Amino acid sequence: MGIFDFVKKQFVDVIQWTEDSDGVLAYRYPMMDMEIQYGARLTVRDSQSALFIDEGIIADSFNPGLHTLNTQNLPLLTNLKHWDKLFESPFKSDVIFFSKRLQLDRKWGTSNPITLRDPEFGMVRLRAFGIYSYHLSDTTLFYKEVCGTREVYKVDELDGQLRHLMIAELTQLFANSQVPFIDMAANQSKLSDSLRTHMAPIFARYGLMLDNLALENISLPEDLQAVLDKRIGMNMVGDLNRYTQYQVADAIPMAAQNEGGVAGAGAGLGAGFAIAQNMAQAMTPPANNGLNPPASAISHDDIIATLEKLHGLVTKGVLTQAEFDAKKAELLSQLK
Repeated sequence: MGIFDFVKKQFVDVIQWTEDSDGVLAYRYPMMDMEIQYGARLTVRDSQSALFIDEGIIADSFNPGLHTLNTQNLPLLTNLKHWDKLFESPFKSDVIFFSKRLQLDRKWGTSNPITLRDPEFGMVRLRAFGIYSYHLSDTTLFYKEVCGTREVYKVDELDGQLRHLMIAELTQLFANSQVPFIDMAANQSKLSDSLRTHMAPIFARYGLMLDNLALENISLPEDLQAVLDKRIGMNMVGDLNRYTQYQVADAIPMAAQNEGGVAGAGAGLGAGFAIAQNMAQAMTPPANNGLNPPASAISHDDIIATLEKLHGLVTKGVLTQAEFDAKKAELLSQLK
């Protein structure tokens, strides 16, 4: 090396990383052709750690604090380079900083529905999504297994791997839980805890600690959700006869509004009588023909509700008083 080459060489006497952007897990200090001055100051901030790498081998690690670089606090590097105790010359080494801050609001979710066997619905397809947070806990392991000597390694580069592993564990968890889809919302917290327990050792494999994991939503694809909504509607309806009664009563105001003129009034009366017939039949238990067991008696409340609706038809002029009295007698006879 000539004298001019030595003059051109730059020496580093302060090494630090200020983390001027979020989402960076590892940052290699830019040395290029520079050498570290003996006695230089290394600043490692809170939530950081630093590794010295000599020719691809991990030498020394530093926790938060201000460190003076000499043979006393670089024991491994001193040994690798065979320095003696009086060594005070500049030296070359890679310095990698690691951010150990919490990586918050990381999102995960199923890109495609998961097909599972449900105890109640048979084969179903489920979607799920949520959030998780973690921090870097073992910098040596993370360096060896993930980032290496990359200039910068960001959170986004790791997200895809973690998400896919999470979906694989989630599929197995759902399959083993035997919890019906309809009950999953009530068990969402327990499922979140189970998934976090399964994922913690997987994160640790990469030098990470999983701090929190939340299962925010479990749902069906739109086509299956429509089928479930219809089934829920039928369960809410319950007795088909009572559902028919409800639909007929709901149609009464529309029938009355559509009346027009004398002909319309006659048609309205006929339609009203037919509606009244349907309402009464809907509430009448099927006859016992010897093949079916006796039907249970209609409740007092059901009959009162029907009479009130029939009386409304009388008020609107759809039924005559005589027709109402006849139906009233017919319904009341069923209470005997």
